[in-house]
Amino acid sequence: MSRRQKTMIAVLAAALASACAGVPRQLKDGRVPDVLNERPDRSSYFEAIGIGASDPSLPTETQRRALARDAAIVKAQYDLLSMIKGVRLEGGYKVSRAIAVDSSLESKVDASIRGAEVLKSEFTKDGGCVVTLRLPKAQLAADTGLALR
Repeated sequence: MSRRQKTMIAVLAAALASACAGVPRQLKDGRVPDVLNERPDRSSYFEAIGIGASDPSLPTETQRRALARDAAIVKAQYDLLSMIKGVRLEGGYKVSRAIAVDSSLESKVDASIRGAEVLKSEFTKDGGCVVTLRLPKAQLAADTGLALR
């Protein structure tokens, strides 16, 4: 095998290893840790973590898990909205100001957030759920017409 082929194989192996790394686990031994390391505003996307719980009196584990996951998704969506409202636009205004001026923008932002990708759902030992959502900035800009900085 030539040196060039070996180099190509090494580069492809490194790329594959980094691509398979995926989303880091938020749970430790089935429990939510005391500290969650969040980096919400990444270079090309927003990311939020939501934690949800369900009514322990529900009769089946499936019902409890489904409700906990739904609650975690809603919490993560709320956190995404809070992040997005604080983003500065090219004109220097924040998204929250643009929403106050243009009422139709709020529904566009909400629709974009509802379309955020659920990267990971992790269930805790006590029936709770931790969800990681990701919203690409390009998708938000396309959905809303906002010129993000």
